[in-house]
Amino acid sequence: MLRPLSFEEFSRFQRFIFDAAGITLSGAKQALVSGRLARRLDHHGLASFSDYLRLLEHEGQDAERQMAIDLLTTNETYFFREPRHFETLRVRAAASRASGRPFRVWSAASSSGEEAYSIAMVLADSLGRDGSWEVFGSDISQRVLDAACRGHYPLERARHVPPDFLRRFCRKGQGPQEGTLLVERELRDKVRFAQVNLNQDLPEVGKFDVIFLRNVMIYFDGATKQALIERISHKLQPGGLLLIGHAESLSAPCAQLECVATSTYRRVQ
Repeated sequence: MLRPLSFEEFSRFQRFIFDAAGITLSGAKQALVSGRLARRLDHHGLASFSDYLRLLEHEGQDAERQMAIDLLTTNETYFFREPRHFETLRVRAAASRASGRPFRVWSAASSSGEEAYSIAMVLADSLGRDGSWEVFGSDISQRVLDAACRGHYPLERARHVPPDFLRRFCRKGQGPQEGTLLVERELRDKVRFAQVNLNQDLPEVGKFDVIFLRNVMIYFDGATKQALIERISHKLQPGGLLLIGHAESLSAPCAQLECVATSTYRRVQ
């Protein structure tokens, strides 16, 4: 029988996920850690969370460590979450037509891809399916990125998608796939996904006109959040926008950014 997760074991998992992803788990998350990792203990036939921690420390357990990170960092999302940001995106995209260069957007904590495809729908509508635009989606979890690449979702996650977008950009499941939708291939092919740990040096992905960094900093402490903002601001074009979650804020000023609206910042340098 599996022994309950002790406070000492939970503290060790708090250190594990902070070191791996910069995420600070509050004491209220002990039940979440226990529930999400219990299946891995069962998979390995382990009787305690201490046994699982020892497994994660062994050489050659990179895949299992990534599995644990995935389970502890994955959050539910849905299409067109916080819709005001997508209206901001639409206005900025329309204004970019005369720039003569591709309009680039980064979904920096894209999870299973709903945000990135929401962005792509707006850009396809504003700039045309064959228009000069790019969407890059990233996440620390390879498992959710694999799901994002498939673009296949329960219909309930699409409850905020405009009906016209559902008709134009998605295919409703039939028969065994009833109750699901598939983002059409033409749109999926315009979105590129890659695994990125935001709390490490960021990859060379170029500059972006808009970066969505939403509902991820609430899991970071002040120092971790400030370091991330400094890194990610350098990935914005001058005048580019950083969009954060409506429940989030920048706890300290960043020389490269100015606040232009609630949860919306513009690069000034």
